[in-house]
Amino acid sequence: MIDVDGLWLNADDRQLLRQPEVGGLILFARNTESPAQVSELVRSIRALRPDMLIAIDQEGGRVQRLRQGVLRLPALGEIGRRVANQQQAVEVAHAAAWLMATEMLACSIDISFAPVLDLDHGRSAVIGNRSLGSSAETVTTLGGAYIDGLHAAGMAATGKHFPGHGWAEADSHFDLPVDERSEAEIRATDLRPFRDLASKLDGIMPAHVLYPQVDRHPAGFSRRWLQEILRGELGFNGVIFSDDLCMAGAHAAGDMVARVDAALASGCDMLLVCNDRGGAEQALQQAQHRGIAPSQRLVGLLARREPGVVYKADPRWLRAVRLLDSVGLLGEER
Repeated sequence: MIDVDGLWLNADDRQLLRQPEVGGLILFARNTESPAQVSELVRSIRALRPDMLIAIDQEGGRVQRLRQGVLRLPALGEIGRRVANQQQAVEVAHAAAWLMATEMLACSIDISFAPVLDLDHGRSAVIGNRSLGSSAETVTTLGGAYIDGLHAAGMAATGKHFPGHGWAEADSHFDLPVDERSEAEIRATDLRPFRDLASKLDGIMPAHVLYPQVDRHPAGFSRRWLQEILRGELGFNGVIFSDDLCMAGAHAAGDMVARVDAALASGCDMLLVCNDRGGAEQALQQAQHRGIAPSQRLVGLLARREPGVVYKADPRWLRAVRLLDSVGLLGEER
C-alpha cells in the first residue's frame, strides 16, 4: 500500500500504480480538498486499477484527513469522556462510525483504519484521546459498537495498534517505543480488546512497539505476536496490515529490504510504505524479487465495498447527526 503526491495523479504516480505488487493506496491530508475532488481522484485510480484498495485515516479529532465538506467528528476518546451513560455512549460510538463510514464510502474510499483499540494509560501523547478509554472494558464495549457501526454502513473494520500502544511513551513515527511490562500484564490489560473483538474485526494493524519481555522483535515484525498469539490463540483470520514501514519505529528491522522481508515473515498481508517514494520503489523491487502474490484475505475487504452511497437521503443520517449533536460531539460541517 503506497501513497501519491497530491490532489491529482501525476505521471510518476500512474507508473507506480500500474505495478501489480501495489495492492492499495492510502490518502493523506495533502490528497484531500473536498469530497468531489477525492471522488475524482479515486475514480482516476480505479481507472488504472479497478481492484485497488483505497484507505484513509479518518478517525475523527486530530486524525481526520478529509476535513472540508464533511462532518467534523470527535476524537474517539471524547465519546467516553463526555457521555456518562454507557448505553448512550454505545449508541454514540455506533453513530460516529456509521457517519464516518458513509461519508468515506460516498467518496468510494474502501476503509478507514479504525477503530483505535489502544488503552489510554495517560502516558502516550501519540495515542491520547484517540483511545476509547483507559480500561479494557470500556474500550471493548465502545470499540465493539464502533465496529458494528462500520459494518452497518458497509465498511470493514481495522483495529489498531495490536497488542496495544498506550503504555509506551515514545511516538513510533520518530522513535522505537518500548513497553517493558511483562507478558502477563499486557495480556491482562491492553491485549483484551483485541482478544475480545478479534472475531468482529476484518483487519488488524500491529504496533511498531517493542515488548522485550515477550519477543526481541517489535510487534509488526514478530511471529510470536502475529502468528502464535494473534492468529493462533486469538483465532484472527482477517487481514494484517503493517503500520507504515517508513516510520522510525520500523527501522529496528534494518533497511527497507530487511523491513519488507521481516514484515512478510511475521505474517503481514499488506505492507504500508508511505511518504517515501524511494522507499516504496525499493519495497516493490523486493516484492518483485520474491514473487509476492496478493493475499486472498484482501478479497473480503473489497467485498464490503458499496460505492455511490446517497447517505444524506437516508433517514438514519439525520438521526445519527442529531444524536452526536445532542451530546456536544459534532463539529461544524465544512
